[in-house]
Amino acid sequence: MHIEISRLQGTLMRAANWNKTMHLIIPLVSAAFFAGLVDSIAGGGGLISLPALLIAGVEPHIALGTNKIQSFFGTSFSTARYYKAGQLYPPTGVPAACGALVGSFMGARLALSLSADFLLHAVPFVVLGVGIFTFARPSFGLYDTFRPRKARDVQISWALGLIIGAYDGFFGPGTGTFLAFFFVLLFGFGFLRATAQAKLVNLASNVAAVAAFALAGKADLTLAMPMAAANIMGNWLGAGLAMRKGAVVIKPIFGLVLGGLLIKLLFFS
Repeated sequence: MHIEISRLQGTLMRAANWNKTMHLIIPLVSAAFFAGLVDSIAGGGGLISLPALLIAGVEPHIALGTNKIQSFFGTSFSTARYYKAGQLYPPTGVPAACGALVGSFMGARLALSLSADFLLHAVPFVVLGVGIFTFARPSFGLYDTFRPRKARDVQISWALGLIIGAYDGFFGPGTGTFLAFFFVLLFGFGFLRATAQAKLVNLASNVAAVAAFALAGKADLTLAMPMAAANIMGNWLGAGLAMRKGAVVIKPIFGLVLGGLLIKLLFFS
């Protein structure tokens, strides 16, 4: 009789733990899906997925690592979809990705010894400037006026990747959004191809961060893996939507991401 009662108690405890886990995972998976959808179109998916992890009670460093891992998988799939559709231009995308790898490492090293207070105060003004510049010119990013100049393209894209990668390693918010903006501004890409380049560069800048968090054990894989599956779905669908509708859908979502980023930096940092 005593053995049967102990078994029953064990079964009830496992059921309670499973119920608690599902109540935690379901909202996080939903957030990861919508984060992937937004991120594949205009960047800024972390504005959805990271707060969801923190609200769920995940410890901040674990939340950062978990978010990076699930986002990395999603970004891989949207990058692959853009590449398959011919939206990636390697003479700009690859050098920028290489620069981002170096820059993100440098930025992460700086973050260990320097305060991010200056960036915390400066970046909102950058976000505001990007928003004004983008929407004060109605045609900005709507049309692809890119003209290849290979030597120049390699040099500028390398420098862009290095700078934005360093920003990503040191501070981070809005990296994909800033990349898309500068690919439009500096190269004349439309928002569609600019977003495709940004995905590749963002993927490269995340590699070092994912490795660092994983090796340090600063991630919850029981949350990261289901979130990654949902994020992959969101990224895949979002990339498809962006390629069907182009800048008509990308530019408004870009504006919403800038607004969300500005609010986060001003009131929640």
